[in-house]
Amino acid sequence: MDRTRILYNDRCPICRAEIAHYRARAEATGAALLFEDLNTADLGGWQLTADQAKRRMHAALPDGRIVSGIPAFAAIWAALPRMGWLARLVMLPGVRHLADLAYNRLAAPWLYRRQLRREAGGLAAGGDRA
Repeated sequence: MDRTRILYNDRCPICRAEIAHYRARAEATGAALLFEDLNTADLGGWQLTADQAKRRMHAALPDGRIVSGIPAFAAIWAALPRMGWLARLVMLPGVRHLADLAYNRLAAPWLYRRQLRREAGGLAAGGDRA
């Protein structure tokens, strides 16, 4: 496959909104990206459990490697016209370290916990706001 596949959680409103933005850009520009909702995708092909898949965003690169977190975002940005600079920037050693810390220690765990509460019915109506 010559496209990068992106695995994301469509039940997370923040994730869904961000992916909608990337999907619209990809469709408008013909970028080689394919977006898969982890709730309907065959996770066996991703070699992930449902819980692992929910904890972060993943990308299957055309060469067969699966990456997650910041490298998955960089794969999206690299494929989208006029966003390649962001992919290169975020993958620079010092920037990558800070971006990994922010995503792995703050953003991804926060989104995961919010989604678990949402799935358990812990968020009241209208509680999907960030």
